[in-house]
Amino acid sequence: MGSSKQLCKTLKMKVIDAHNAGEGYKKIAKRCQLAVSTVRNVIKRWQIRGTVEVKMRSGRPRKLSDRTARMLVRKTNQNPHLTAKNLQEDLADSGVVVHRSTVQRCLHRQGLHGRVSRRKPYLRPHHKIQRLKYATGHLQKPDAFWKQVLWTDEVKIELFGHNQQRHVWRKKGAAFHEKNTLPTIKHGGGSIMLWGCVAASGTGNIARVEGRMDSTKYQQILEANITPSVKKLKLKRGWLLQQDNDPKHTSKSTMEYLKRRRLKVLEWPSQSPDLNIIENLWVDLKRAVHARRPKNITELEAFFCCSSVKL
Repeated sequence: MGSSKQLCKTLKMKVIDAHNAGEGYKKIAKRCQLAVSTVRNVIKRWQIRGTVEVKMRSGRPRKLSDRTARMLVRKTNQNPHLTAKNLQEDLADSGVVVHRSTVQRCLHRQGLHGRVSRRKPYLRPHHKIQRLKYATGHLQKPDAFWKQVLWTDEVKIELFGHNQQRHVWRKKGAAFHEKNTLPTIKHGGGSIMLWGCVAASGTGNIARVEGRMDSTKYQQILEANITPSVKKLKLKRGWLLQQDNDPKHTSKSTMEYLKRRRLKVLEWPSQSPDLNIIENLWVDLKRAVHARRPKNITELEAFFCCSSVKL
């Protein structure tokens, strides 16, 4: 049997119509499959208020006034890094004592929710100007322009890297069972450095970098891999070399080498958002490597021995 609070308006009116027709409480309750007390309450409410609607209840008054809520929103707009505890302490200083969850609910009602801060490079005003200039200058470039760009970059692949699967199916309390844990080794257990290039027509050479990567080593990589890659990818005359602003890419000796080889370099503003399309391939490469679960650095190197050029 349901209570009168849970009844739909149609059923309540059916009870009232039966009562007006002269039927008794028990007969109405049996026909409508309700408790006698429910029928009595519906009819009583109708007689007193002239309606079967349940009166709205005021509920417990909120501890934070609208003015205080606006103040909290204003503080978070001024400094989004404030925590609920910080705001709670500010309220306590002004004589309003509430729990942190009260502060959180108040902000939630205003559409503000705690989120992890996104990381981004620190940009000075001239960095922002350069970014905007680069974006507006290349926004209308045709597809033919981008098809003539050779994108290059380096990547470090660790033996126990960050791309391994991190989720497991486990029961509560079994988080530290050996089969449910992810083994880690300091400094990644060893790593290899790779240089690669890619264009709209496909992937170019990939080179294994031995030792420390400096300007001299970088120039050796370009010397050994740029021309074969350009031929392989069938880039036309006037193609552009893309590289970021890493010091070894922009050093005096490297710039002289590029000028000597007459290599045209795609403009790349400092502190730029990394829009290099090769980054997506590096992600796929790391996933493929870690899916094979190399046990040591020798096995990790073996995955690239057929396609890499050791320098």
